[in-house]
Amino acid sequence: MPFIFLLVGAVQAKAQYNESDWKDRDTWMKVPQLFELAGIGEGATVADIGCHDGYLSFHLAKAVGKDGKVYAVDVQEYRLDKLKEHIEQRNTTNIKVVLGDYDNPKLPEGMLDIVFVVDTYHEMDDYMKILSHIKKALKPDGRIVLLEKLKDPQRGKSREAQANAHTLAAKYVKKELEEAGFAILKEVPDFGIWNHESEKHMWILVAEKSSVE
Repeated sequence: MPFIFLLVGAVQAKAQYNESDWKDRDTWMKVPQLFELAGIGEGATVADIGCHDGYLSFHLAKAVGKDGKVYAVDVQEYRLDKLKEHIEQRNTTNIKVVLGDYDNPKLPEGMLDIVFVVDTYHEMDDYMKILSHIKKALKPDGRIVLLEKLKDPQRGKSREAQANAHTLAAKYVKKELEEAGFAILKEVPDFGIWNHESEKHMWILVAEKSSVE
């Protein structure tokens, strides 16, 4: 099912999605460098698709400031309930929680400066449909930022095999972005190691909504 996350117990903790793991995640996620690549600034309107409990959403909320806005999207309501608790505890006012559909993140059209899809794209079955929705949500010069991890044992395998193993190579995503009407602006083939696991290498693509249809 598209960008559904079936991570529970120890698996979820290992994936660094729980609040208790956020401090450690800061040691390897390199959020400042990620935001620099994205070109994020104060006052921006952004989205975090696949937000889980809100790790990236809170970093985004700080980066865009009180005049900016973060749409935090997930398809699992229990995760969003936890995010709402975090928002209340932190007295955060610039995060809007959105329960998305499996084929539609339900973002407002033409309002987003940047859409982040972090460790989520490989879970999307209807990825072309979702990219279409993202494109509609972006402003004319809006950007999409994708970060994924590629597991060494899955290198060279088919897209289907990689996605089934919860991983994905950048070459597949580049082609899909271009087919969806995006122009690749930046590619970082090795952004570091995911969660201290040496066989999992992060990569990043930054693409702009193309003016040519």
